[in-house]
Amino acid sequence: MDKKIEFPKQSEYPSYANMYMNYTVKDGSLIKQLKQSVKTTLELIKPLSEKELNFRYQKDKWSIKDILVHIIDDERIYCYRALAFARNDKTNFPGFEQDDYANFADTDNRSIENILAEYEAIRTATTTLFEGFSETALKRIGTANGNNTSVRALGYHILGHELHHIEVIKKHYLNV
Repeated sequence: MDKKIEFPKQSEYPSYANMYMNYTVKDGSLIKQLKQSVKTTLELIKPLSEKELNFRYQKDKWSIKDILVHIIDDERIYCYRALAFARNDKTNFPGFEQDDYANFADTDNRSIENILAEYEAIRTATTTLFEGFSETALKRIGTANGNNTSVRALGYHILGHELHHIEVIKKHYLNV
């Protein structure tokens, strides 16, 4: 049985994160949802052709491969923050510029197999990390980019962020 991680209180995350939190089920099933979302994402992405994976619906928009690497980057950064906050690190962590990360991700030279292998590895690491946090650690608050956030809020952010981008892929790239 998957560990229950209570949904954070509104005071445990910045207001901008509401858009991501709204994609999640707030019943404590974070670990279950993280495990399910990786399956759903792989089922959606694996059948796509290289042309579909590299398609940009506007010149300045990311391709599906870019979005996937962005999800990976965001998850990795938010997991590091979760680890640091859980360990009571009082550093005020900087933000990151997602467009700069995307511009230097070199996704055109990466195979989808490589990207998906990294995605699966990161998600396994994420679920293992959050399963290992105590109830006390999950409620610890840290600061990143000037915003106070709890460890458990970071977990729900990771999930909601991915679900948001999967909806973008379905709507703007696959017309689903």
